[in-house]
Order: sequence, then C-alpha cells, then structure tokens
Amino acid sequence: MSDEHKKDVDAYSGVDTTGHEWDGIKELDNPLPRWWVWVFYASIVWSVIYWIFMPSWPALPGMDGHLRGVRDHSERANVAVAIAELEESRAPMFTRLTEAADTGGIRAIEADPDLLNFALAAGSSAFGDNCATCHGAGGQGFIGYPNLNDDVWLWGGSFDDIRHTLHVGIRWENNPDTRFSQMPAYGRDELLSRAEISAVTDYVMTLSDMIEPTEAGQTVGAEIYEYQCSACHGPEGMGDRMQGAPDLTDQEWLYGGTHDQISNTIWRGPYGMMPAWDGRLDEEVITALAAYVYLLGGGESDGAYTEARAADAMDTLDAAGR
Repeated sequence: MSDEHKKDVDAYSGVDTTGHEWDGIKELDNPLPRWWVWVFYASIVWSVIYWIFMPSWPALPGMDGHLRGVRDHSERANVAVAIAELEESRAPMFTRLTEAADTGGIRAIEADPDLLNFALAAGSSAFGDNCATCHGAGGQGFIGYPNLNDDVWLWGGSFDDIRHTLHVGIRWENNPDTRFSQMPAYGRDELLSRAEISAVTDYVMTLSDMIEPTEAGQTVGAEIYEYQCSACHGPEGMGDRMQGAPDLTDQEWLYGGTHDQISNTIWRGPYGMMPAWDGRLDEEVITALAAYVYLLGGGESDGAYTEARAADAMDTLDAAGR
C-alpha cells in the first residue's frame, strides 16, 4: 500500500484515525456502539411503519391534503369530538342558566350556588377568550377601553343592560340594533378652532372640579358647551345613557383626563367599537359572560347587590382554580 493510502494510526490508542487533524488533535475512527446502531435501524423501521398507519407526508402534486395513513387518524377530528362531548355535558346547566336569567335575572342566578359557580366559570372562560384583549384580564380596562370594575356605564350597568350590549355591540355596523352614538370631530372637521376647543376643555374640566375656572372656560367655553354639547351631555354635564353620552362630572375619562387628552378627544371625536356577540357566541355563553362581567364589581342593581357579594362571588371562582 502506498504511503498516500496508508491508514494513520493513533500512537497512543492504536486506533485508526480519519485523517482529520485540528491543532494537533486527531479524530479517531472508532465504530459506533452496537446498541446505538440497532436503535438507529429500529428508528428507521418505526418511521416506515408510522408512515403506513398514521398521517405523514404532504400529498403528492394533484392530491388533496396529506397522506392520511391506514388508520385515517385525525387530532382535529378528536378535538371536535371532545368539544361536542363537553358541550353536551354542559347543556343542562346552560339551559338552567338561561331560564334563570330570563325569569329572575341575576338574582335568580345568585340564589343558586351551583348555577352561580357555573356561570362564573363559563363567563370567565368566555371573557378570557373574547374580551380580555381589550378590557384586560381583570376587566380593568385601558385608555380607550372601558373599565368593567367601576360603576361608570355609558349604556347602563344592570345585568339586562350588559347582556343587551353584548348581544348588539357598540357601533357595530353589521348589527342594525347596535348601540350607537357619535361625538363630532370638532377639530378635525373644522367645527371649532384650537382656541375654542381649549376653552371648552377648560369648562368641561371645571364641571368635575378638576381645575379652577378660567376666564376663557367660563365665557367662550361655557357658550360653546351650551350650544354644541349640552344636547347630549346635559346642561350640567351629567350625561345621558339613552344616547351613550358620558357623565362629565365624575372624573372618569375613557380617553384620558388630562387637559391635552380631553382636548384631543374633542378634536378627533372618538369612535370606539365593540363587536356584537350575537351570532358569534351562543345565547347561553352570552348570558354567562354577562353574569361574569356584572359580578366583576361594577354591576348596578336594585340595591340588593353589594360589593361584598361581588367579592364573595369572585372568591368562589378563585377557589375553584379558574
């Protein structure tokens, strides 16, 4: 054998090398352990068996989907079956929930501990899936997205009001019964000048005692408010739920309560929107969601409801690990 093809043997171990060397370190040409080789061969055999029985490769050109395998196994179908079984198991409780809500409202739900626990669990799940992105995981809201824990409601905070709002949405064009109101964009549409908007902002902020009255606010601002704003917000700024016009005296501001934020709201005329969940969620789920939102702590009632009872309801939900 020529020197060119002669194997290089490591002087210390007596094992052939591959001929590769890095910084004086030679790579030994040891065979793989037999157990590792057999595992490797077994993996190949197993993969072939898997291809035969289970879904595997994408379909060849001209074929739909993928190779389904002899078993025609489908996790998608399994999930669909599991969801159907879950819905079937929950159907009796959802029926009870809807009947109780229709006949006795939130009081009938609260009076039945099992029904209350079920409504909170189902409502919490629906809230997390559909509402938390905008309103926050705890319903605390953000600028532009209402806080659902307080007592401030544009369209009413009773159980029936909340339930109806969920059904029809707010400014949702695809639902003819949606709750609708629109504040003009006084600056963008050149209805008022910047100086006039600043003056009416001063006046509005004095309605809730946020600033001391200014001369511009008490003259120009007050006059503009009377002619442009009082029809919706009321002469005293108390708002009008029939129109979805917010109360301007409570120091609660959906789009921020600084002078600049209020001025910007008047300038651009916000157009917040909430989907109509009717048709997107089942009636029973909407009812559970309404109960959950109501019991977050800001729901209004006939006076029998207290924040302590709201806390008890949420403690029940927390204790259940939901």
